[in-house]
Amino acid sequence: MAASPTRLKAPPSAADLRAQAQRRPLAKEAAPSHAPHIEGARDLAKLSLAALGVVYGDIGTSPLYAIRECFTLPQGVAVTQANVLGVLSLFFWALTLVIVVKYLSFIMRADNRGEGGILALLALLKAKPNAGRRRSVVVYVLAALLGTALLYGDGVITPAISVLGAMEGLGLTSTFFDKPVIVTLAVGVLVGLFLAQRAGTARVGAIFGPAILVWFVTIGTLGVYWIAQRPEVLLAVDPRHAAHFFAEHRLHGFLILGFVFLCVTGGEALYADMGHFGKTPIRVAWFTVAFPALLASYFGQGALLLTKGAVENPFFETVSGAARYGLIGVATIAAVIASQALISGSFSLTQQAVQLGYFPRVSIKHTSGRAEGQIYVPEVNYGLMVACIALVLAFQDSSRFASAYGIAVTGTMAITSVLFYGVARRWGWSKLAAGGLVALFLTLDLSFFGANVHKIADGGWFPLAVGAVMFTMMTTWRRGRELIGQAFAAQALSLRAFMHDLHAAKPPRVAGTAVFLTSSHGGVPAVLLHYFKHNKVLHEQVVLLSIATRHVPEIRRIDRVSEIEDLGLGFHRVQGQYGFMQTPNVLELMDVCAEKGLETREADTSFFLGRESLLITDKRGMAKWRKHVFAFLSRNARPATAFFQIPPNRVVELGAQIEL
Repeated sequence: MAASPTRLKAPPSAADLRAQAQRRPLAKEAAPSHAPHIEGARDLAKLSLAALGVVYGDIGTSPLYAIRECFTLPQGVAVTQANVLGVLSLFFWALTLVIVVKYLSFIMRADNRGEGGILALLALLKAKPNAGRRRSVVVYVLAALLGTALLYGDGVITPAISVLGAMEGLGLTSTFFDKPVIVTLAVGVLVGLFLAQRAGTARVGAIFGPAILVWFVTIGTLGVYWIAQRPEVLLAVDPRHAAHFFAEHRLHGFLILGFVFLCVTGGEALYADMGHFGKTPIRVAWFTVAFPALLASYFGQGALLLTKGAVENPFFETVSGAARYGLIGVATIAAVIASQALISGSFSLTQQAVQLGYFPRVSIKHTSGRAEGQIYVPEVNYGLMVACIALVLAFQDSSRFASAYGIAVTGTMAITSVLFYGVARRWGWSKLAAGGLVALFLTLDLSFFGANVHKIADGGWFPLAVGAVMFTMMTTWRRGRELIGQAFAAQALSLRAFMHDLHAAKPPRVAGTAVFLTSSHGGVPAVLLHYFKHNKVLHEQVVLLSIATRHVPEIRRIDRVSEIEDLGLGFHRVQGQYGFMQTPNVLELMDVCAEKGLETREADTSFFLGRESLLITDKRGMAKWRKHVFAFLSRNARPATAFFQIPPNRVVELGAQIEL
């Protein structure tokens, strides 16, 4: 039974609304950098060790297959001293120019409140663009989405090639470990790895650093041993050996760059994981452990080739007898950790894409009460698991994976360089300074990309296909949401007109609070109009809640409610905001509102959401096949109630038909 009408005060004038907005200014979007604070050498050592385990797992397992592919005929070159020194020179300068110069020295300067990664670069470029830059921002957005899509392709291949590459060492120990057995063991390890994701990385994360440290010490020590046998391999630091290699082999020598590139795969992790550890620990871990160990391993394998000639697997040939089992065990652990880091990165990438509006809502589960960034996304996890297992069963050999690996990563690295140019220009760099540096980066990136193009027919099409599917999905989802927003805007009623009508009609008011979620900060939510049209009553207190994603990684709890505006007649408009690495929580926002003066009783609060029913038409704006894709994604997206963490028993959903 409806309560008696409540006495209503007149709605505020436009001048009153402006004055209220001025009294409650928008909270600052940018919270201080949340990168770990380092107080002394002990903190630096701990963070550097942790960074070693998470950041360098992928690049650290490249010695399993990189040198082997360069000297495996017919795609590789013969084992001669000139070829060995030439290839080692390419490895040395690839690691130096790509990792040391590009990423550690320049790209890592472009941080968004301490966070890195391709979407963090995009957020920097999209923050408050002026009218003259909007067209270039659109180009940067498309480039960033393409780079993000290609990272998913990398995410499928890395666990498969790392685990299978480690398992293949067993083939050198006994005839029992033939290809079917090795493939079966690799699939078993991958299944266990992906099933363990639901527990989160908090428990096993503590062993990542020490385990990878053992790996680097092991491969570094073995490398030094073999270098001592043939110290002339150290001459490869002279770039003239690389130049002579290209001069002798010409096109074939250029194509070898596609396998040399395997030594820098994982370089994007340096930048993407910057917010978890900070720049200094990542750099310390590289220069004190990872870089010397990798160089020792590559040069050691080169020395082994000069000593023994062509061998089946140079990495595992660095030891013999029972010691090989120990090396296989350490390699398997390192491969699992490398895969874990990339899987976790895929989860974070998906969360950021969802928050920025480029991906359908998915299940995002926080696996740690202390570390906000530790999340689990079941849809992505099982999608990666199925794809990885299918790849292992289809390729069955890490050498065939190496032919598919690299082209997606080179594309992402080139896109990072392009985005860095935009950020550098925003910093105030001249076109000459920014363009000259980025031209150097693109020379490296595009050279590696060109050397990998021939891999497309041998399997490189797969990560490109994954990237194409993800790119189509993200752009379709974004465009579809824009069209729905335009449809609602065309039917929208101004808030002032609605409030004026309410003052005149004086509808019955019932006890409690109604929270209407809306994607727009202006106008009357369509769900409120439908509710009032059918029920003819309103709650005593009505909250119009909109939640925006800001182009910063995280926003402090108290600042997640940036505006509370009293509209009169018991109506309040609330603006919530979250960073693109955070998950919205409506109940948390209501608690923050209470702390800022807008109190609601939890037991008497109901939440009202709209649910769109899409009708595919011939309207312009998006191709019809993309409309069907969008409708499919929309039907299968996670419900808004679960995404915004609203108790289902307190939610009322009202449907609306939208013509696309």
